[in-house]
Order: sequence, then structure tokens, then C-alpha cells
Amino acid sequence: MKPFLFLFFAVTAFAAEPLAQKGELIFSDDFERSELGEWKPLIPSFAVQNGVLKGWQTRDDHGAVGRVYRPMKDVIVEFKFMLDGSTGFNAVFDDKNHKGSHAGHICRVAFAPKQIRIGDDKEGVMRNDIFELRKEPAKKAEADKLLVGRGSAVNRVVEPKKWHTVRIELLGEVLRVTMDDEPAGELKSPGIAHETKQSFHFTVNGPGVLFDDVRIWTAK
Repeated sequence: MKPFLFLFFAVTAFAAEPLAQKGELIFSDDFERSELGEWKPLIPSFAVQNGVLKGWQTRDDHGAVGRVYRPMKDVIVEFKFMLDGSTGFNAVFDDKNHKGSHAGHICRVAFAPKQIRIGDDKEGVMRNDIFELRKEPAKKAEADKLLVGRGSAVNRVVEPKKWHTVRIELLGEVLRVTMDDEPAGELKSPGIAHETKQSFHFTVNGPGVLFDDVRIWTAK
């Protein structure tokens, strides 16, 4: 599978104050061990090495997927990452029981070398009808019309070999991202408000991305 792309997005700006406040801590991992623990490598490869989680792509058709399961709706997710050979990765929320989108994808944040993108997968590119339309070149224009408003992007340089801190806030129909304490994107779209996101995962394309200090709180 090729890296996730948005065909339609709007460049967004927002204030730096938090969208939501932290409630109950429902997941925490600092990787101070040698085993993967709760992380499930659905598509290889992921490993805990030297106190961090490393993901790297080993299949030509899809990036590596490392997932942790927690029932969630409105949440705040924080983590640190370093590009260690890869040029980017996705942070994704899914609901495997939702059959209206490809693989139960609900929403995501994609980190690329010069841009951070947010996507409503449930009502955007992963929605079943749109997903199928995009396979047919003759129906591209029809699919493109359905994608308007389902993604947003902010131009930000994501430096390699440097630790970055991320905060992702999901509250109702809004998903907001900050990176290194600076605004990095926001999207309001109906799919984001999906009642139950069952899991959170990283998708890594390329030689490697390092992750540390992953935390998930309920949002209020």
C-alpha cells in the first residue's frame, strides 16, 4: 500500500490553547522493557529496543502496523517520535466493528517531511463507496467531490533524527494536532465523532521511526 495521501485538504489555523482537558489516563507506555507488551504488530515489524518502540516496513504492499487496543471516543493522545530513516508515518484510530470503511479506519494524522495532514477516514478516502470509486480512473472526479472537507493540512517541517512531541485531541467532530507545542493542524468532520474508536496504531513506511512515552487520556 502506498503512503496515505489526501486529495482534498484545507490549510487550517487555530489558537494554541488546548481543545480539551485530560480526564482519566487509560493507557501509558514508556517502553522500559524488551517485550512489545500490549502492542500488536499486525503487519511487521515492530520491536522495543533501548527503551523505545521502533517500527520499520518489511512488506512492499503495506507499511508496518503496531496497534494497542482501548475502547475510546473523545481522547487526548500524547507521544514522542523520531524519524530514524523513514520520512513519515501515520497515527490512526480504528473501529474493527465498523463495516462502513476500509479496515474500520475512522481518522488519522499523517506526518510527512514538510506537512502534517489530518483525515476523516470514516467519511473520506476509506469510506467503502469512495474507496472503490478511487480504484477506477474514470470515476476520479466523482470521488474527488465526495472528499471535499474530509481532510486538512498544515505546512510544517518534520526534522529527521530529532525527537518531536505530539498532542492529538479528539473532541466531538474536531481533531486537533500540536507538535513541539506549536499548532500543527485541525479538522472538523463528522466521521471523527464516531462513537467508539477501539484501537490506536502507528503505520510506518520505510526504514524506521522511533516512538516513546505514549499516553492516552479521556478528553473532557
